[in-house]
Amino acid sequence: MSDLIDDPQEGGNAPEFSVSDLSGAIKRMIEGEFSHVRVRGELGRISRPRSGHIYLDLKDDSAVLAGIIWKGVAARLAVQPEEGMEVVATGRLTTFPGQSRYQIIIEDMKPAGMGALMAMLEKRKAALAAEGLFAPERKQALPYLPEIIGVVTSPSGAVIRDILHRLRDRFPRKVLIWPVAVQGDKCAPEVARAIRGFNAMTPGGALPRPDLIIVARGGGSVEDLWGFNEEIVVRAAAESAIPLISAVGHETDTTLIDFASDKRAPTPTAAAELAVPVRMDLLAWVEGQGARLSHALSQGVRLRGQRLRDLARALPRAEVLLDGPRQRLDALGERLPAALIRSVQVRRVHLSETAGALRPALLRRAVEGDRRRLQATAARLNVHALNRDIAQKRRDLDQVSARLSDVAGRQVRGWQDRLAALERLRETLGYKATLSRGYAVVRGDGAVMTTRAAAAGAAALQIEFADGVLDVSGSSAAAPKPKPKTPPAGQGSLF
Repeated sequence: MSDLIDDPQEGGNAPEFSVSDLSGAIKRMIEGEFSHVRVRGELGRISRPRSGHIYLDLKDDSAVLAGIIWKGVAARLAVQPEEGMEVVATGRLTTFPGQSRYQIIIEDMKPAGMGALMAMLEKRKAALAAEGLFAPERKQALPYLPEIIGVVTSPSGAVIRDILHRLRDRFPRKVLIWPVAVQGDKCAPEVARAIRGFNAMTPGGALPRPDLIIVARGGGSVEDLWGFNEEIVVRAAAESAIPLISAVGHETDTTLIDFASDKRAPTPTAAAELAVPVRMDLLAWVEGQGARLSHALSQGVRLRGQRLRDLARALPRAEVLLDGPRQRLDALGERLPAALIRSVQVRRVHLSETAGALRPALLRRAVEGDRRRLQATAARLNVHALNRDIAQKRRDLDQVSARLSDVAGRQVRGWQDRLAALERLRETLGYKATLSRGYAVVRGDGAVMTTRAAAAGAAALQIEFADGVLDVSGSSAAAPKPKPKTPPAGQGSLF
């Protein structure tokens, strides 16, 4: 290395190195001197290519250090790097000969103090709230008495025992436990996978889908509870179609899953109390409601009985109601025999009077008289019917004649209108109408002149206007209008 650094004397025999040799020497020197370092700085540019590695910059007020977190290390980080976060990175320095730069290979990274961690938490909370993941209208109502409760927690801690004990005391229910790590690198992905796993279950299947989910963990520091602040957990809680209760930490501990859940419980025991009512209280309430119902029914029956008795006292007795009808029945019964005898006598007299008028001779004379009247009436009806028929035919004939006259009149008027229209068309298309618009007809030697040369060669010219004929040779314009000769074929129009 001294040969590479010392300046050779002018004209000396200094060795020559290739670029690769020089870059390798620098790489070995930096990696040997800075094999393990801890660097504090602010995260600048962060790049996450498809390979899974993370490329970032560590900077302060006057310098920038490039850094790399390999894919396997990035998956184990408790806190994922975000731009602007102040961190303490642990790793080793090396060089990248391909671009002539030095960089740090980061093996661990932690926020530089509580202030940086809380600042990152507030920034993440604001970003998720802006997406509407904490909106009140997204939250679901908890079921009053769920059949199955899913619990996401550690199976070996005191939290699950507290929840089961509280459920057993209040209202025993079926519980499905999804074991997860509640702190460390595996916490966030396992909790998110558990929430989505409960939602993916089929209702009524071999392993039934829970009606309520409880995500629970005991108290701890901010770093211990950090897995419940990760974005993947918050999004899984917000997307859950099953109502979810978050019970992470104690009353003073707050994580981002508390804002995304449908209900926050201050402790895991309180979450069990929110999940189910007290069975004995419910039974006592049901018994109280039953007693009230029985009392209300008996009271209603008693009041209606008293009302019926009050109304019955105002009604008359049954025997009093029947006294009047019974007396009228006795009076009518006594009058009935005499009334029947009187009715038979009256009908016998009427029958005798009617039978006296029914002698055969009288009947034959009556029938004969009726027959003659019927024949006379039939004869009169025939004559009258014939007269009515003739009168009807005459009226029909008059109507047909009137319709024919009307049709003929309309047809004649139509022909007259058509002749008038043709006459107007003839006058419009004739050359007389053209003369009234300022034109004139020039004739020479009895023929119509259509060219200047023909007019110049004629012996005499006559010009016909709308109001008369003018002789060009000096004859009076008022001279009698000569009868025009028949124009030759093909000259029937001025145009």
